[in-house]
Amino acid sequence: MSKPVTCLSQATLDLLPEHVAVPSYDRSSLVPSVVHIGVGGFHRAHQAVYFDDLAECGDPGWGVVGVGLRRPQMGDVLKGQDGLFTVIERSPDGERARVIGSLLDYHFAPDDPEAVLRALADPRTRLVTLTITGGGYLVGEDGTLTASDDDLQHDLDNPDRPRTTAGFLVEALRRRRDAGAGPFTVLSCDNLPDSGAAARAMVVGFAELRDPELAGWICEHASFPASMVDRITPETSPELRDEVELAFGVPDRWPVVTEPFRQWVVEDDFCAGRPPLEQVGVEFVSDVAAYKLVKARLLNGGHCALGYLGALRGHHTTDQAMADPVVRECVERMLADEVVPLLPDVPGLDLQAYLQTTLQRFANPAISDSLDRLCRRGSVKMPSYLLPSLREARAQGRQAPLLVLAVAGWLKYLRGADLAGQPLEVQDPKAQNLVALAQAGGDDPRRVLGARSVFGDLVEDGALVQELGWALRTLSRDGLGAALRDAALRDVAAVLRDADAVLRDAVLQQADAMVGESAA
Repeated sequence: MSKPVTCLSQATLDLLPEHVAVPSYDRSSLVPSVVHIGVGGFHRAHQAVYFDDLAECGDPGWGVVGVGLRRPQMGDVLKGQDGLFTVIERSPDGERARVIGSLLDYHFAPDDPEAVLRALADPRTRLVTLTITGGGYLVGEDGTLTASDDDLQHDLDNPDRPRTTAGFLVEALRRRRDAGAGPFTVLSCDNLPDSGAAARAMVVGFAELRDPELAGWICEHASFPASMVDRITPETSPELRDEVELAFGVPDRWPVVTEPFRQWVVEDDFCAGRPPLEQVGVEFVSDVAAYKLVKARLLNGGHCALGYLGALRGHHTTDQAMADPVVRECVERMLADEVVPLLPDVPGLDLQAYLQTTLQRFANPAISDSLDRLCRRGSVKMPSYLLPSLREARAQGRQAPLLVLAVAGWLKYLRGADLAGQPLEVQDPKAQNLVALAQAGGDDPRRVLGARSVFGDLVEDGALVQELGWALRTLSRDGLGAALRDAALRDVAAVLRDADAVLRDAVLQQADAMVGESAA
């Protein structure tokens, strides 16, 4: 009887149980041509898997070097496991484990910035991918670099010891230019309205502060394609780690659990060779904008509504919330009736099928994503994903009572208690201000809508403020079921008003015609 494996490493791969998939390729033959900045759960469940697929297809040219910016623990784990980690795909039909081998090395930037710069400046590096969150770009709402940032100022004074992603990329590009190595492609994989523009603004903006001539060289030779990424990836808990080891016999100190679905759409704009990721399911397109819009409005916007309404009903996970018929109806009807009609046609994308897939993903009991995770950073998520649909519906004269109800749910959530009076922890960069405004306003939304950095000019829309107030009062007094019924009644009333207006116009037209005939 073989001894159990006590640690995951290159040396123990052959000792893992047969039902665990392991790299079949020679990892030593991989070329470290990709540097990824911001190694976390999502990167390991998404981009690293695609590059592992590419290696399994026989292309060794796209190995990954990881860079961490914030959590040294990730580096300790990955180095101790020779860069290997386990991805568990969970679906209602079961789960499967796969060890990913595409990550060849890892550097924690604060401990060894020179090692990061060497990896970036290495002539073999052709592509730099990023998952650094929106705040990591240090780009303001006007689309320009926030030059006053303290860390950027440090990087200007200490180019060989940068702290920011901008500092690392610009210094590496300077070294490459001076060595005649040429630039690399910077591919943002963050959920931003235009991730390519944000990456360009960050790099070029910082280069202009350092050396305008270098900035010109970067503008001329480097490329910054946009992309859209999608895969639900809950956070890994210690309990989850223990479950993986018990179920699969893999002693991975930091596995990642995810869903079977994954998607990556990339703008076809590469300056140093393009990885043939189309072989493993990546879509290369001329314009990513429409794909990003659909994903943001349906998946991310749906997550916003599901998170706040589910939490108010006392649920803790996405599958629990979707099993609640009231919450599910709110989310499903909001997306189907109010969001989908606002979306553009996207070549090759069936919106109704995409919507049904999205709802199935939300309800997947094998993933059981935390509502706490969905509810974090509402001041960032809501203006990006849900409020734009509401604004567009208002602009088109469309009724959107369920979008209004989702916003009311967030405002109620900001008051720090669910519908049963149980406390809720509001985790948001603007929590102190928003919570104070929401609590002071109560069921009157005008106080919190006055936070224009989040809501813009919505407070000036009197009809919307009134409708939002109705939804808040009903939600607070009678609960979500009553608020849903009230929204449905208001929707029906609007239809009747529209029908009545059409009938009135028809009668008037007929009367005009009769008058005309009489005059003749």
